[in-house]
Amino acid sequence: MTAPTTPTAPTAPTVSPGSYYQRIDEHRYKPTAHAGGAWNLDEQHFSPLAGLIVHAIDRHRAARPDDGLVLARISYDILGRIALDECEITVQTVRPGRTVELVEAVVVIGGRPVVRARAWLLETLDTSAVADTPVAELPAPESLDPWPMGELWGGGYIASIDVRRHRERPGRSTAWLSTPHELVAGEPAGPHAAFIALVDTANGIAVQQPPTEWMFPNVDLTIHLHRRPEGRWTGLDTTVSFGPTGHGVTSTVLHDTAGPVGRAEQILTVRPLGAM
Repeated sequence: MTAPTTPTAPTAPTVSPGSYYQRIDEHRYKPTAHAGGAWNLDEQHFSPLAGLIVHAIDRHRAARPDDGLVLARISYDILGRIALDECEITVQTVRPGRTVELVEAVVVIGGRPVVRARAWLLETLDTSAVADTPVAELPAPESLDPWPMGELWGGGYIASIDVRRHRERPGRSTAWLSTPHELVAGEPAGPHAAFIALVDTANGIAVQQPPTEWMFPNVDLTIHLHRRPEGRWTGLDTTVSFGPTGHGVTSTVLHDTAGPVGRAEQILTVRPLGAM
């Protein structure tokens, strides 16, 4: 979720009943109303944009023969306000390699960079004989009650998702998220892009304080994966910690319905509502 600014009249994004973005050309995308932010209606929620960046990276690498490299880590730095407007995403390979590769993506809106992301891709090997994790699986999505997240958060993105949540206490929740919408209209999204397009929601499912009184937007998102996620559900086992000097951390173990797949971390700027 991007940092709130002084509210202005929302723009009029292209309305599509079935996608978060529509392609304009090779590098430019137009957000639909479903990408609308939770802090401000005239901003994009970062969650679908994070998935779109992975989609752009997938397209950048698709021009080459399959090299067996898969996404293992992606880190996003949010550089400023992400307006609900046309965005351009450029991708370059920073460090090519046969077994390890680093790529960088930059999102520009209105001539200004607003997100910079770097992704490490690693070679795949058969390590099934030693595959293991001490992290327990989450209860199945069907076992959790639907949560009307829109009662706490506004915006088109929040209204677009199906959320099943179990809340233990302030700052501690588990949830499953899915969406009926395409990431980009008419374009199949890969498993990483579709999964990651829901991950940034973690900062809104286990709130420490009500967003009507406190602001706690994240300025980054880092995701580590130990296996490829599959299926339509993104599972979030989330803990939110607020410190005493205006900083916070949202920490999440990521799951699909087969079990844990990795972790996500977000650093927060915490302050009373109206202080930014």
